[in-house]
Amino acid sequence: MTIIKRRSVLAGLGALTAATPFRARAAGITPELIAGAREEGSVTWYIAQVDTQTAEAMGRVFSAQFPGVSVSVIRTTGQVAYERLLQDLKNNAPQCDVFSSTDTSQYPALKKRGALADYVPAGAATLMPAFQAVTDPGFMYPSSATAHLLIYNSLQVKPADAPKTWTDLLDPRWKGRVATGHPAFSGCTGIWVLALKKVYGWEYFEKLAKNNPRIGRSGNDPVTLINAGECLVGPAPGNTAFQQVDKGNPIMPVYPTDGSTLCLGPTSVMASAPHPNAARLFMEWLMSDDFGKLSVANHGDPVHPGLTLTSGQKPLDQVPVLSLTVAEIAKGVPEIIEQWRDTFGG
Repeated sequence: MTIIKRRSVLAGLGALTAATPFRARAAGITPELIAGAREEGSVTWYIAQVDTQTAEAMGRVFSAQFPGVSVSVIRTTGQVAYERLLQDLKNNAPQCDVFSSTDTSQYPALKKRGALADYVPAGAATLMPAFQAVTDPGFMYPSSATAHLLIYNSLQVKPADAPKTWTDLLDPRWKGRVATGHPAFSGCTGIWVLALKKVYGWEYFEKLAKNNPRIGRSGNDPVTLINAGECLVGPAPGNTAFQQVDKGNPIMPVYPTDGSTLCLGPTSVMASAPHPNAARLFMEWLMSDDFGKLSVANHGDPVHPGLTLTSGQKPLDQVPVLSLTVAEIAKGVPEIIEQWRDTFGG
């Protein structure tokens, strides 16, 4: 079993706050950039890293800080967002200004075809060293991160009976009560599946199939199903799970002792951005302390130093993390999607 801490895995991997005036970084935000963005009037954000409600709320905070620039949020799962982007490029009909996915391996392919703008936001300089190690300078920067962990319905499952490891999901008592996302749609789910295959082999998922799991699309779908009591246990992004705790919903997150996976949130400005000034301004904001505080307030794991986690979360350097490289993700995700369909159908 390969379990390592945050710094090593990143090196290998290569409630909303009120709007406050933006603290401009001298190297990134200029009056000319703001004026250009306001003249364009909007920015289109393809986003998979948070749920729709959170993404739209974040867009409103940006617009409050930069009046005159609205945010059009196109929130889908990581793989669907990527396929939509590729279709835009194929048709020479660019829509996306800023692309925030959950699959790091998509970005080298986009860079190879010249689809990413060469732009360095000022906030790149203040990333924690472990996250600086996984940037593609000028082209891709991690704007967010979250651990992918276990959750259970706290009204129907006692803490002593709750799963503590990924292998606990194979227990027959959870038959028909496990919820998962789908790796063909969710980047976070694809990384989770690939990491568990690396540790336990595909036999793990053949055994999971015998428990007849409820398979959605998004990595957030298990949260919805378990919150409603339609399922009882499953994997989920930590940021969404802890938001449910804040709301008083019956979701209890568990950091599995055999290792969480890390869902890194890479972001790039598109070379064909229809709103290039607004895209760069939005990228500056995503890499700023203001967005970092907003992300952490919504239970994201910080990529910049000096941000305090909210109650219940563990710092990533205190969490066992299952290791994957970009090369493993690029090669392995398409393979596990086919294996998943062979095993589970769909």
